[in-house]
Amino acid sequence: MTIWQVVAFVILSAVLLGISWRTLGNPRSHGFYRFLAWEVMLVMLLCNAPYWFGDRGELHQQVAWVLLSLSLLVLFAGVYQMRRFGRAGEQRQDDELFAFERTSRLVTGGVFRYIRHPMYCSLLLLAWGIACKRIDAMILLLASLSSVLLWCAARCEERECLAYFGQPYRDYMRRSRMFVPFVF
Repeated sequence: MTIWQVVAFVILSAVLLGISWRTLGNPRSHGFYRFLAWEVMLVMLLCNAPYWFGDRGELHQQVAWVLLSLSLLVLFAGVYQMRRFGRAGEQRQDDELFAFERTSRLVTGGVFRYIRHPMYCSLLLLAWGIACKRIDAMILLLASLSSVLLWCAARCEERECLAYFGQPYRDYMRRSRMFVPFVF
């Protein structure tokens, strides 16, 4: 890593730390694993930054742009559904949740009809989109690590949702997949 990459890592890590500080003391929280995944993805991003706008005709660059675009599409669909139908409010006082995550109503329509974790799906697409910018062994290892951390975050979030929503969430889990519609 160059000096500018190290400086960027320190500054951006401080921002991520500021966003996630409440969750870092609780390794059983989804936010703990999400923070770690963000950090791994930040390392990938900084390592691949010099190759970001490489030859757009290369297959790996085209795949990267498709994954990055899908990441945004899934993210916006998920946030929209949560904000519109989740009835975020003061009923949930979990300090570890962002405001839009404090849903008091289980959202099962739209993108949530097919996948339970569109935001984590978006982060998975983002991680692999970043990885496809320049593919080497270290980047593939980091992308795999971020995927495992996001899976851990999703499993923790499911435990939290089961505690809050109970049987309706358990039923919802049977009808939907974690990240990939009809598959996984």
